[in-house]
Amino acid sequence: MRALKRWFDRSLTAQAVVIFLVAVGVIALLSDRDEHPASWLIQGAIYTAIVMVFLAVQRRRTGRAVGTDPRGLAELNRRIRHREVPKDPEEQAAMRRLVAEQLGRMERGGRWLPYWLGFMGLVAAGMIALGVVNGSLAFPLVFAVGVIGFCCWVLWMRRHWMDRCRFMRSALQSRHERVS
Repeated sequence: MRALKRWFDRSLTAQAVVIFLVAVGVIALLSDRDEHPASWLIQGAIYTAIVMVFLAVQRRRTGRAVGTDPRGLAELNRRIRHREVPKDPEEQAAMRRLVAEQLGRMERGGRWLPYWLGFMGLVAAGMIALGVVNGSLAFPLVFAVGVIGFCCWVLWMRRHWMDRCRFMRSALQSRHERVS
């Protein structure tokens, strides 16, 4: 399982395959039954291409800011997740830049978090209102619970990642002070 996780971290191709399969599955569930399955594949490929371009640009931008390649960036992220402080001074400097970049990005994005949560709450409430009007509450309630679960998961992942980045920042700072 660990090797599979590492492969997904490092390989954009593996991520593209998973995104494609999920996209085709969601499209198949939400499309009309008379639609040809080839259109599901085409739409899935288009959505996968859009997401992969976004991911590649984001990785390249972060790699430039940190001063490493995308493979090295994946390794640094793995070390943050496992709370492994690098011993090499160059890796420590790159890790410091990565942690500062990610914490800064998350703090800037945190300003918009209440608006996003409010919007998701409005979407869930709107679906429930539509269900009341139509007389069928089963799907809207399941959708609302799914939205609430997704929002809780996003908040948990954000807090978890910020805790790991803060730990790494303090560990790197204490190691830097011991060396100086």
